[in-house]
Amino acid sequence: MSNILVTGAAGFIGFHLCQQLLSKSHTVVGLDNLNAYYDVQLKHDRLHQLKEKTGFQFHKLDLSDRAAIEQVFTEHSFDCVVNLAAQAGVRYSVTNPHAYVDSNLVGFVNVLEGCRHSQVKHLVFASSSSVYGSSTQLPFSVHNSVDHPISLYAATKKANELMAHTYSHLYNLPVTGLRFFTVYGPWGRPDMAMILFTKAILTGKPIDIFNHGQMRRDFTYIDDIVEGIIRLIDRVPQPNLNWSGDNPDPATSKAPYRLYNIGNHRPVELLHLIQVLESCLGIEAQKNLLPLQPGDLIETLADVNDLVRDIDFRPNTSIEIGVERFVAWYRSYYQI
Repeated sequence: MSNILVTGAAGFIGFHLCQQLLSKSHTVVGLDNLNAYYDVQLKHDRLHQLKEKTGFQFHKLDLSDRAAIEQVFTEHSFDCVVNLAAQAGVRYSVTNPHAYVDSNLVGFVNVLEGCRHSQVKHLVFASSSSVYGSSTQLPFSVHNSVDHPISLYAATKKANELMAHTYSHLYNLPVTGLRFFTVYGPWGRPDMAMILFTKAILTGKPIDIFNHGQMRRDFTYIDDIVEGIIRLIDRVPQPNLNWSGDNPDPATSKAPYRLYNIGNHRPVELLHLIQVLESCLGIEAQKNLLPLQPGDLIETLADVNDLVRDIDFRPNTSIEIGVERFVAWYRSYYQI
């Protein structure tokens, strides 16, 4: 049993993670700023479920508030910190860059400082598949260089990996970065394709399909993401004694630092996803085919060999099963 800090606790992944940690008798302190990037009521409804459980404590605050973060680390003794709070969204970063600097950079250094000064045993933090940027070397591997991001969101996530490594090197802070691949499922974000498509189909409105549908995504069901996080919480990284600056491995270090992909490792064509949604909803979608949007990747595919080797876990929820579960939740939550 551990005392764990989860930032972004009212978010999609944070909510599901807190539920699972509490079910395993951990105590959880959750942080969230409850910003209005998407429907705040959805965040409150997630929190309502968490607050009903024993062992959960919530603080409404912003990670960029240095004094407030310092106070949280002073008041509590955390065995592990899971940083999931971030300003999300690739396209939103094109028009609102400052939100990403405040949350993803300033906020993250405040978390790093809190971990450093309170001797946290393990920091696990969310990165993103978007860091692979212009790379066309599939499957995406954590052992390959990712120096060409194509959105500011991706750049901030890459920066988080660099910042975390620096703290791991300087202060011997064990850190694990997780590159998530297109997460979906119940309680998902309303700004993402699954809910946008579902809402439009049910209301008879056309759905916007970018790059004329010629996109493939490694859609990963939320339960698989959470299972990966929980298993990695217990795997505190150790220095790679074979690491060499002559041939540097981006995924490991002489410091206690590791990077992992968590993805379903089976990319799905966007048009196939829509077909599965249509089948589950019993309604045919009206399709509005559009060009590729700035910052979007054409294809994502996760190499999860390290995940399998180190924690004996491979995400495996099929898109058919995942979408069926998502649609059942959507109809229940929105009373359709």
